[in-house]
Amino acid sequence: MDMPEKANVPTMYFIGVTTASSSIMKVFPLWAKHLGLNDAVLKGIDLKIHDDRENYREAVAFIKNDPLSLGALVTTHKLDIYDSAADLFEYMDPYAERFGELSSISKNGDRLEGHAKDFISCGLAMEAFIPEGFWGKGGEVFVIGAGGSALAISTWLTSDERGDDRPAKITISNRSLPRLEEAQRKLGHSSGSTKMEYVLCPEARDNDDILAALPPYSVIVNATGLGKDRPGSPLSGNVGFPLNSLVWELNYRGDLLFMKQAQSQMAQRNLTVEDGWIYFIHGWTQVISQVFHIDIKGKLLDDCSELAKG
Repeated sequence: MDMPEKANVPTMYFIGVTTASSSIMKVFPLWAKHLGLNDAVLKGIDLKIHDDRENYREAVAFIKNDPLSLGALVTTHKLDIYDSAADLFEYMDPYAERFGELSSISKNGDRLEGHAKDFISCGLAMEAFIPEGFWGKGGEVFVIGAGGSALAISTWLTSDERGDDRPAKITISNRSLPRLEEAQRKLGHSSGSTKMEYVLCPEARDNDDILAALPPYSVIVNATGLGKDRPGSPLSGNVGFPLNSLVWELNYRGDLLFMKQAQSQMAQRNLTVEDGWIYFIHGWTQVISQVFHIDIKGKLLDDCSELAKG
């Protein structure tokens, strides 16, 4: 891992896997100018998936100790950075502590702060495409992948504020057992009226079996990173999506094979297919707001979305 050089202008970092290919590298300068962030720049820090603990600590310590390094957005490594470097922070927000993950690193005076913004970001994104009253049709949720996004999605869908407008069941699958067990520990077996189920699915055909058993009007989410950080899909493509369902691909770049599998069945099975673009916009603007201590909402948020579209 190559650490950035000491910052000489206000700098925000993007801690990911293949940051150079992200759209944000072209979008951030446009946003910075529109938001009046002066000479602020964005730099990438690429780490391997499940990298060495010391590499995570080195990245966080660099930001903590460099005066003009103001913070970072974290993707892919949200759980690993928390596990490796939580002791370097003076403050963690309640969601970061509850889920043991962080997506935002920022500074507040002398304090280094960690926030888990996914709960807010995914909630705003889901509000944009899940119709009001959708859960009255008897559908379920299948989230493929048990990382931070899966925790945030499940928590938002079952929050007390939603009352009875929640799915009857959420199934979370994952290829490895430890992360699946960790999700179960954090989310439990039920949340209000919603039953939670956790299924080990080391092969794509295991996810196929769960998909085939879902009722109509379900929501299926690819929260694995497959199709972005790594090519492929968590599904084999040999099974049909449930009728009248919503399919959410959290990625917005890469080969997006999962999304293409769903799109091939849109007309036949009356599917609504969403990519991760809205999630991308909310995810970034939430963290930029935290790092630069500004409020991005309303017209300013709409402006950022339009600028990002080019």
